[in-house]
Amino acid sequence: MALTPSTMLPLGTSAPSFTLIDTVSNTPISLEDVAGKKGTVVMFICNHCPFVKHVNQELVRLCNDYRVMGFGFVAISSNEVENYPQDSPEQMRKTAREQGYPFAYLYDATQEVAIAYKAACTPDFYLFDETKKLVYRGQLDNSRPGNGIPVNGRDLREAMDHILNNRPQHKDQKPSIGCNIKWKK
Repeated sequence: MALTPSTMLPLGTSAPSFTLIDTVSNTPISLEDVAGKKGTVVMFICNHCPFVKHVNQELVRLCNDYRVMGFGFVAISSNEVENYPQDSPEQMRKTAREQGYPFAYLYDATQEVAIAYKAACTPDFYLFDETKKLVYRGQLDNSRPGNGIPVNGRDLREAMDHILNNRPQHKDQKPSIGCNIKWKK
């Protein structure tokens, strides 16, 4: 497990478009399909990463709490599956069902979407406003496996609250840290 930080895509970047297959419904899902009226959270996750496993329950809570307020959510896995078969679409479907993901879990087989977002690790979080401009990127919160800090989604929740309350976002945003995306060679 290589400890990798987010690359911190520049704030104000327009959300790169995508259409990928949802591993649960086996249907194509686009950015436009998941975009929320208030904003959209794009998450790069995978099945095997202990950092993702550590936050899975909070991802479900976060989505359930904020989608009713007008936020859209989507998770994408871009890991190559030849060397990481636990991240295959079939295993993604199983994980999504076991975890009760209330968001689409898409597979980025070509890794083009991860490249477009400059995603570096799992988990990696991006919050776009209603115009699909990036307003937050970085960590979910300060919790990491084994550090004793409870998982509460504080940083991402605060960024969404700022959108809801028309407050400016904090400029000091901490990168997410997790396993590196498993790139094809």
